[in-house]
Amino acid sequence: MTLEEYTSHDATGLASLVDAGDITPLELTRLARQAYEQTNPSINAVIEFYDDAEVVPGCDAGLFHGVPFLRKDAGAAEAGRLQECGSRLLKGLRPQTGSHFFDRARRGGLRVIGRTALPEFGTSGMSESLLNGITQNPWSLGRSAGGSSSGAAAAVAAGIVPIAHASDGGGSIRIPAAWCGLVGLNPSRGRVSNGPKVQDSLFGFSRQFVLCRSVRDMAAALDVFSGSYPNDPFAAPEAKRPYLEEMSLPTGRLRVGIARTQWGAVEVEPEISQAVETTASLLEDMGHIVIDIRPPYDPSEKTRLWKIRSPHNARILGNDARSLNRRIDASTIEPINLKIYEHGRRNPVIPIEEIVESVRQFQNSVSELIDMFDVLLTPTMPVLPPSHGSMYSTTNPTLTAVEFMAADTALYQYLGVFNVTGHPSVSLPLAHSASGLPIGLQIVGRMGDEATLVRISRDLEEACPWHHRKPPLRAGA
Repeated sequence: MTLEEYTSHDATGLASLVDAGDITPLELTRLARQAYEQTNPSINAVIEFYDDAEVVPGCDAGLFHGVPFLRKDAGAAEAGRLQECGSRLLKGLRPQTGSHFFDRARRGGLRVIGRTALPEFGTSGMSESLLNGITQNPWSLGRSAGGSSSGAAAAVAAGIVPIAHASDGGGSIRIPAAWCGLVGLNPSRGRVSNGPKVQDSLFGFSRQFVLCRSVRDMAAALDVFSGSYPNDPFAAPEAKRPYLEEMSLPTGRLRVGIARTQWGAVEVEPEISQAVETTASLLEDMGHIVIDIRPPYDPSEKTRLWKIRSPHNARILGNDARSLNRRIDASTIEPINLKIYEHGRRNPVIPIEEIVESVRQFQNSVSELIDMFDVLLTPTMPVLPPSHGSMYSTTNPTLTAVEFMAADTALYQYLGVFNVTGHPSVSLPLAHSASGLPIGLQIVGRMGDEATLVRISRDLEEACPWHHRKPPLRAGA
């Protein structure tokens, strides 16, 4: 298999070749290394390609039999491997407990061959950190790859691997999916376990999953990674059948809510608004009922939820620093994260019960408006990928902590709301700008209803195929 052939397959396609005996898992790993060596010097997506990648376990069977896989350097952990979360504070950290996520990855046939870059602590939706530098977007090297799963997205878009671990606490799967032309699902709260160490990560806002290129890979990944464990605080409703089976079932006629208006302070760019209109018309042509939906939440309330959590987050970060015998200051923490930490320390800790009640009220008010629809269609991002060094980076010294939180709500206006409510949502690469940049659109489902998302995503992939669109920087090109 040539490198160009390797990058032309999605993960399911590569696994089928392994099952047929046409290629071995070892050969796939070597092709991934070639792709890494060819592209990574330009994009800086993979911060460590394991020296022992050719002998790591976990590729003997499963839906992704033998497929190379990369780990985001935060969230789910591999025991004994470096996990630095993009921060100088945590440099050299090696968790001793592995995550259920990677147990399932190995049982699903994935071979974990390295780890990918992210902005410090995943705080930002951009693709830069002081520890690891800038991750470039394969579609345009001067622009952000998105974050916080920036390295994962750039690596998949550039063809190093067809699928990679990602996580989403406020848009961190869907942002880079939109800007790198990928499929990025943030599952329902409790669909994928965060255990055993961080089951209640960010009050249940953050979920682990993957970035990939095709809807069938998304469905297969749901089958591999879904499931709760006894100590998990959240559990999504059990699926009626394997998600791959949903790929062959009819979608039915859906009530679709269309977001034609802004949900935050950042204006939606015209090409993105046009992509929403085009897709809305396509859904009507498919027979679905399309209805406009007004903004379902108050942005100031979303920002307040971040602010009232900051004292708890500051305490957790302080405990981590003390356990490592390290100081939290400008030499270990980036400017914005240091300000957020200091903001949290200065403010009183809000009782957990009050935070939970605030979250519950927010969830209820949003759900009252959106649960009358089967799915929603929104922009994923209101803007095309910006140049590096934007105001939204945690390396930016100019904003206060509160200004950064408000700016985050404004830019990721269609995303973080569903981390709070727990609804599943997927970004699909349904359009491109006149300049050739990907435009992602988001489909939001009912709580626990990834099945409908799989079916409608399949329909849209068939109607607006994206596999022929490839970034200028791609392995084997």
